[in-house]
Amino acid sequence: MYFIIGFVVFVYISYRLYQHFFPSPDINPTGKYVLISGCDTGFGYGLAIELDKQGFNVFAGIYNSNNKDKLTNILSSRATVFKLDITQTEDIDLAYEMISSKTKVLHALVNNAGVGSYGYIDWISVDSIRQVMDVNFFGHVTMTKKFLPLLIMSKDSRVVNICSVAGYISVPGMVSYNCSKYALESFSDCLRREMSVWDLRVSIIEPGFMKTAIVEGHDKTLHVLWNEMKNDVKDRWGEEHLVKQVEELSNNLLIKFAENPNKVINTLKHAVMNTKPHIRYRPGWQSNVMFALSQCPAWLVDFAINKFNTGGITPIGARSQLKD
Repeated sequence: MYFIIGFVVFVYISYRLYQHFFPSPDINPTGKYVLISGCDTGFGYGLAIELDKQGFNVFAGIYNSNNKDKLTNILSSRATVFKLDITQTEDIDLAYEMISSKTKVLHALVNNAGVGSYGYIDWISVDSIRQVMDVNFFGHVTMTKKFLPLLIMSKDSRVVNICSVAGYISVPGMVSYNCSKYALESFSDCLRREMSVWDLRVSIIEPGFMKTAIVEGHDKTLHVLWNEMKNDVKDRWGEEHLVKQVEELSNNLLIKFAENPNKVINTLKHAVMNTKPHIRYRPGWQSNVMFALSQCPAWLVDFAINKFNTGGITPIGARSQLKD
């Protein structure tokens, strides 16, 4: 058994060293088309600019039409910036009509659009979970199915899905986000294996907390959530639990030391441009640390996460149970 484990570790390290010292070449971007969702800000915005500089024909989907002029002025005349809400079938159909009129081959689809979410399952509504799933999961599934005919026309085409560390380790307060990212991870693996006969490549990006708008404003989100909560839920948790949660989020080391988003953008460039894109990318130290933690026994992961999450505050309702 130890020999097998040692051999596997040796092969893995050797392979990674080979990739590092003998990297695969990039493709020629001339005449190739890339579709990116969620280009208003963050990763999508940065990737659209970088791929445009490299010479790709970029289709940059934005959620808010007010952001169109800003990005259009930055990109070259090859690029097309357009309104795209991936939860709306009409928007996706119009995007397909527009893109298929310009090219019959799509080199890459980058499913980047996403929303953040925070709140315990007892605090949030089922509808709010559905809303997160609609954007972070079903929207990407719909986009992928719609554009598959254009993707499988070339053997070097690829789908790049922005997942997260939340796709392999679950933490309290992120139930909606965790579920959406776990689902996207599974979908990506299924897609890669099902479409391997077409040589369609599928890459999964799993960043930790990065300095983007999606990780900011948790304190405001929590207060809005608390104010909308039913009184019986507030009574059993107690407002001191809310105060403690806001305090912990403010002092959360992963958020406090959020990493440079360029790490993700550079990873995305590799996934789109390289002749041999990786199946999974874990950009930044947070992703690697959290992945190592996720491989530990469940009881140890539970202990580590709960130790640093509850802050020693027991909900009022739970205290009453203990007294009874």
